[in-house]
Amino acid sequence: MSIEASQRSPAYVSFGPFKLFVEQRLLERSGVPLHLGGRALEILIVLVERANKVVSKEELLERVWPNVAVDEGSLRVQIAAIRKMLGEGEAGARYVTTLSGRGYCFVAPLSYAGPSQLAHPKHQIPEHPQGLPARLRRMVGRADAVYEISDLLMDKRFVTIAGTGGIGKTTVAVSVGHQLLEEFAGAVCFVDLGTLSDPLLVPGAVATMMGLPVRSDDATPGLINYLRDRRMLLILDSCEHVIGAAAALVESVYSAALRVHVLATSRESLRIEGEQVYRLSPLDSPPVGVELPADRILEFRAVQLFVERVRAGGRSFEFNDHYAGLVGEICRKLDGIALAIELAAGR
Repeated sequence: MSIEASQRSPAYVSFGPFKLFVEQRLLERSGVPLHLGGRALEILIVLVERANKVVSKEELLERVWPNVAVDEGSLRVQIAAIRKMLGEGEAGARYVTTLSGRGYCFVAPLSYAGPSQLAHPKHQIPEHPQGLPARLRRMVGRADAVYEISDLLMDKRFVTIAGTGGIGKTTVAVSVGHQLLEEFAGAVCFVDLGTLSDPLLVPGAVATMMGLPVRSDDATPGLINYLRDRRMLLILDSCEHVIGAAAALVESVYSAALRVHVLATSRESLRIEGEQVYRLSPLDSPPVGVELPADRILEFRAVQLFVERVRAGGRSFEFNDHYAGLVGEICRKLDGIALAIELAAGR
């Protein structure tokens, strides 16, 4: 029974502990997304569509590598990857059978879920996808930036959040990652490059965060091969420490993996093709020489952050006219830099 024969537009196809979301090009096991290469996933989709029917090697090669000369060895490698991912043979499980001289056949029983039973409810999105820190319960003064960057990133694919140290670039990037979790079906990877001292380690650090083996000094080719047919959001934080290597990697990913969106944070732009630079401004502070009551001064985002951080430290603090001028002056002297304001509030 084929997908077309069962339902014209199933939300997903189930077999064993697996769910295959055809439109989203996603394979899950027990609700957890699996990282199967693009070619292998396409082969699996073809075989499932033609379940219990023999699909010739020639047809698979034509469907998965159209207009490209590829030998059967490449097909066998992808079939092996599918079998390994599905756990072929474990506890007697059988999914893909080889018919010598004829081709391959998907033999596992299938069940179908219609659109009303849809795939990807919010609870299926991993709570902390690949390295993404937890989202702050409350973020002061950056909501507009998060929405603007999210829209720009979806439209242009590559955005760098630029700004001075401590201004809040990482906080905003993490919030954007959570904002777009559902858009990318949980496929968001956050990599902190700030801890690296050697630029040569950048590709390996990204590959490692994605769970890929690093078997050579340059992990870039394997990483590109892995990302080429995937749709995901890659966030590279604190690129300024290794900016040349980060720029080279992003340039390769951007040009070769057309469904991957990249968000970088750096004190300076990466200066490569396709980059959209979003310059994060300091939090606004009260102007010099203007006396304002507490309720008016509290309208400034730098002051809001200061007051919130004081209260978050467990202190009893009533923000009134007596403190308003002093807090406003502190925020102004700290140039609206979020990290500096947080440190001052903690004291």
